[in-house]
Amino acid sequence: MTPTIAKIIWLACALIWFFLRFQPRQHSRKTPVSYSGRGPREFVLLAISLSGLGIVPCIYVAAHVPRFADYPLIPALSYLGIAVELASLWMFYRSHRDLGHNWSVSLDLRERHTLVTTGVYALVRHPMYAGFWLMALGQALLLPNWIAGPAGLVGFGVLFFGRVAREEAMMIKAFGDEYRTYMRRTARVVPWVY
Repeated sequence: MTPTIAKIIWLACALIWFFLRFQPRQHSRKTPVSYSGRGPREFVLLAISLSGLGIVPCIYVAAHVPRFADYPLIPALSYLGIAVELASLWMFYRSHRDLGHNWSVSLDLRERHTLVTTGVYALVRHPMYAGFWLMALGQALLLPNWIAGPAGLVGFGVLFFGRVAREEAMMIKAFGDEYRTYMRRTARVVPWVY
């Protein structure tokens, strides 16, 4: 394993992630939004997450900047990073499949929105967030750079902690006691960790 191969693997996983989200995004656009929590705050949170999970690592992969923050690649961590990235891709595939027309990139409720509690949603309320955490961890393990590697953990962490409580409040408002009951029997992101 070399830093170049690790970068190529990270880029390949990022492209697979993009294609995994493309079809659900196109499909969900056909279902009108009945409520949206979008606004300046949501835009800023998404921009920060995109910076950490996309822009900073892409600059590092393409231009090897910032070079001063490089550290020696540890092959065992790179192999672990590949496994974590593959787990994140599976989680994205499953959560998009389970959500169907309910999926949205932002805080939206679609017309005829249903509460999904099956598939991966039977174990965790936010499996897509779990997928992003795994993606960010895989990035940190694959990219041997003190800035580009952990940028995903920081960027997505800002989005997660700035959004998850608002999203759950939106779901409680939409589904009431049904969602509260669901919350009691599932973990937020990590199965069996309440």
